[in-house]
Amino acid sequence: MKKVLLLLLVFVFGISSVFAEGTLRLLTWKGYAPNALIEKFEKETGIKVEVTYSNNEEMIAKLRATRGAGFDLAQPSQDRISSVQAKYKIYKPLDYSKIKSEQIIPSMLKAVKDNTKVGKDSYAVPFCWGTSGLIVNKKYAPEASDYTDLLNPKYEGRVSYRLKRPTLIALAFAMGKNPFALYNDPKAYEELMEMVGQKMIEAKNIVKNYWTNGDALLQLLRSEEVYVAMGWDGGGWKLHQDNPNIDFVAPKSGALGWIDTFAIPAKAKNVDAAYKWINFMLRPENAAYFTNTEGYFTASKDAANFLNPDVKDNLKRSFPQEDIDNIKWYPPVPSNIESIEAKILDKVKSAR
Repeated sequence: MKKVLLLLLVFVFGISSVFAEGTLRLLTWKGYAPNALIEKFEKETGIKVEVTYSNNEEMIAKLRATRGAGFDLAQPSQDRISSVQAKYKIYKPLDYSKIKSEQIIPSMLKAVKDNTKVGKDSYAVPFCWGTSGLIVNKKYAPEASDYTDLLNPKYEGRVSYRLKRPTLIALAFAMGKNPFALYNDPKAYEELMEMVGQKMIEAKNIVKNYWTNGDALLQLLRSEEVYVAMGWDGGGWKLHQDNPNIDFVAPKSGALGWIDTFAIPAKAKNVDAAYKWINFMLRPENAAYFTNTEGYFTASKDAANFLNPDVKDNLKRSFPQEDIDNIKWYPPVPSNIESIEAKILDKVKSAR
């Protein structure tokens, strides 16, 4: 009888409606939902977690296509929310009374609330932060110290980076420009990006490949097929554990700093589960497990009490105070900027 009733409910309301209450549909980056923490959460709450891996561009595209449906929680970078929300309305305003704010670094929470504000509402809380810079094999490239080394003929065939906006921004900073200062001047920004794109085209023969998968990049560095790459600090530190010659290097012109967040899609079905996952992942011991496993630093205020000594050493080794002070934190991205960057990246990709 129960089976017949269930089948009837499925037929009338749809499968997702029947099972949504006990399921959290998470749209996130690879590594942001470790299996051990998923199992722990499911055991504590009885809520099943379904994970879809993505990146900023894909998250925006998926949520735009469904007008904010299909997922209960997403993890976009804080600089990719306000302009997208103002234009497409793909997120819900967060109810901060449901967030255990005492678990979060106060300055980081304030920054994310400010940077994701549209009108009177804010749309995210911080989850983790880190930087992108250089991952260098110092055995073969001991002098590599800035993004311009990605264009250095000395490393021909041994360079890898993504054909994504961070590469354009990084190279602009390394060339002595401040692209963020031009966000409100599209014409000047396009001229700067044209210049950067041309330098990338001229140095295209230097590149072994344009990586799209972080694990694939780490394998190229691990096998010593690539000596100099643009990548995330966590990836460099992970490689350093196995090969001390390979490490993350904060570029002279400044590492690019990011904060990834939690944001609730506009048509999320299981909002209660979303808030439970947010608070669970920012609980200090869980946040520390994430950092110890993946290497990215957490926004959880007391997670440092649970970090492994080698993880603490990564920050000390790669980021002396002057390099921390030199981090270029991403501001919110105006909507018209990304179309400019996409055009430049297409030119680089198609150039011979």
